Amino acid sequence: MIKSIILSAFACLMLAQVQAQDLYMPRDIQHAFKNGTRSADGKPGKNYWQNYGRYNITITALPPSRDIKGTEQITYINNSPDTLRSLNMKLILNVHRPGAARFGGAQADYLTPGIQIDTFLINGKVKKVNNATASTNQMVGLLKPLMPHDSVKLDIAWHFQISKESGREGMIDSTTYYLAYFYPRVSVYDDYNGWDRLPFTDGQEFYNDFNDYTLQIKAPKNYIVWATGTLQNPNQVLQPEYAKRLQASMTSDSTIHVATAADLATKNITAQNDVNTWLWKANDISDMAVGISDHYVWDAASTIVDDATHRRASMQAAFLDNAIDFHHAVQNGRNSLSWLSHNWPGVPYPFPKMTSFQGFADMEYPMMVNDSHTEDVRFSQFVQDHEIAHTYFPFYMGINESRYAFMDEGWATTFERLIGASEVGQEKADALYKNFRVERWINDASTAEDLPIITPSSELKAGYGNNSYGKPSLSYFALKDMLGDALFKKALHGYMDRWHGKHPIPWDYFNSMSSVSGRNLNWFFNNWFFTNYYIDLGLQNISKANGGYTASIKNIGGFAVPFDIKLTYTDGTTESIHQTPGVWEKNQKQISVNIKTTKAIQSAELDGGIFMDADVSNNKFTVK
Repeated sequence: MIKSIILSAFACLMLAQVQAQDLYMPRDIQHAFKNGTRSADGKPGKNYWQNYGRYNITITALPPSRDIKGTEQITYINNSPDTLRSLNMKLILNVHRPGAARFGGAQADYLTPGIQIDTFLINGKVKKVNNATASTNQMVGLLKPLMPHDSVKLDIAWHFQISKESGREGMIDSTTYYLAYFYPRVSVYDDYNGWDRLPFTDGQEFYNDFNDYTLQIKAPKNYIVWATGTLQNPNQVLQPEYAKRLQASMTSDSTIHVATAADLATKNITAQNDVNTWLWKANDISDMAVGISDHYVWDAASTIVDDATHRRASMQAAFLDNAIDFHHAVQNGRNSLSWLSHNWPGVPYPFPKMTSFQGFADMEYPMMVNDSHTEDVRFSQFVQDHEIAHTYFPFYMGINESRYAFMDEGWATTFERLIGASEVGQEKADALYKNFRVERWINDASTAEDLPIITPSSELKAGYGNNSYGKPSLSYFALKDMLGDALFKKALHGYMDRWHGKHPIPWDYFNSMSSVSGRNLNWFFNNWFFTNYYIDLGLQNISKANGGYTASIKNIGGFAVPFDIKLTYTDGTTESIHQTPGVWEKNQKQISVNIKTTKAIQSAELDGGIFMDADVSNNKFTVK
C-alpha cells in the first residue's frame, strides 16, 4: 500500500514536471518556478508570498469645485524575501497630464495637472517627491532599507483636479463625480517581475495588491456618496427615514427606492451639516471607488448568494431618474449576483454589496460598476452582467490585467454569454456573442489579430481587444466542450480556490486545470495560447467506409475547436454529429471522422456555432 502511494505520488510529480516543461515559459516566469513561489501542479509554491498594505484614506470632495484633496496613512508590509530600498508608487491620475503616455489623443477637458503631492512622510520623516513628472509610476527611495517581514509607514497628502471629461473616472456632470484611482498607492511587488512599473496608458487595466481600507469621504450636505465597501455610519450621514429604507433593502427581494427624485427635491436626505463624513470599510480587496451626486436617485434590494449560510448581498443603483434602463439595474443586478453565484462560475458572490453607478465607462471596480446609459434596456443588462462578472476575475483573484488581460476579460466575456442564455435564450445570446465578440476578429485578417493570446497585453495596441476578450473566451468554451461541464467546473473551482486572494499568472491556470482535471492539457493550451492560429476548417471529402462513411477534415486555421457535422441523407432526413476539440489532440492539422450509418449521405456541412469559420466556402461537401 505504501509502495503504491509512493509510486502514485511520483507519477503525479512527473506529470506535473512534464506539464510545466511542455509550454513555453519566459525567463522571469521560470525564475519564479525555480524559486518555489509557483509550482508545476498549479498551486502556489511552498515559498509563495505577496505584500499588502493597510490604507486609511480621507478624501474631501466639494462639488461643484473640481479640486479634490486627500490624506492617507499607509502601512506597507514586506512579506517578500527581498530587502526593498525603494517603493514604486502608482499615480494613475497622472494620465491626465499633458505629455503622459496614452493610447489615444486627449481633448482639453481630459487634461489636468494630475496628482500633486503636498507632503510625503516615510516613518515620520519628510521625503521629497517629483511633482513635475507625467509618469504614472514614481520610485521613491526609502530612508532606510525595508527588510523582509518588516513594515514601513507612509503619510501622504495630495490634491488633484477632477477631469471635466469623464471616462473610467471624472466628472459625470457638474455635481456628479466618479472617483477612481484617486489615491497614491504602493504598486505590486511580485515574485516574477519585482515592481510593477508598467505605465497606465488609458487603454489597459490594472494590477493591485489585496489591501485593507478605511475610507472617509467628506462631501457637502445633500450629496449622497456611494463607494466600495460597507458604509459604517448610515445613521450619522442620512436622515432617519432614508437610513431606515437602506437598512430595509438589505433583506428585501423587491426594489426599495431609498431616495427618489421627489425626495431629492426636498434637500433633506442627508444630515444637514455643512460637510458630512461618510465612512466606508473594506478588507482584503484590491481597490476602492467612489460616486458622489446631489441629484442621482438611489434604488436598492438584495439577494441570497450563498445557500449554505443564507448570506445576502446588497444590490444598489445610483442614476438619473430619466434613465429608464437604470430603473431595471437593481433587479437585473440581483439576477446577476444570484446567477453567477449559483451557476457559472458557481462561487458565492464574495462581497457584501454591488453598486451600479450611471457614468460613461462601462468599467468594473470592486463592488461597483460605472456603466453608461442606453435606450436598449437589454443591452444595458448585457453590459452590467459583464462588469459584475469581473467580480471573480480580477477581484476574487488578483489578476495582472496590465500584462495578461485575457485572464479576466476573457472570463467576463465567457460568463456574459452563459448568463445571457438564461436571460434571453441561447439563440439570441449566441447571436450577440458572435456579432460582438467573434465576428470582428475572424473577419479581420490583419497581422496583429492572429498574434498568440499569450502575448503580453502591455505590448499590444492593435489586436488588444480580440486577444483579451473574444479569442480567450472561445478557448474557455472549447475546453468546457472537451471536458464536459462537470469536470470543467471542478477544474475551474480548483484553480479559483488555489488562487483566491493571490496573484495567478497564465501558467498557474494552465497547470491547475491539468492537475485538477487529471488530464495533461498542455497540447490544448499550446494550441490556443501560444500559436498564431485562427479558426478555419475545411471538409475535404466524404467517402464510403465499412459501417458507414469517413469524413476527411482539414484544420486550415489551426485552432482546436469543436464542430458539428450536419448530414443530409438521400431520404430527406438530417442528423448532426458533434465533435469536441479532443479530436485534434493527436493531429491538429488533419483528422478523419467515422460516421456510422446505414443510410446514404447526400451532403454534409461543418458548423462551428460560436466558433465562426474564417472561410465557409469549403465547409460543404456533396457526395457523388
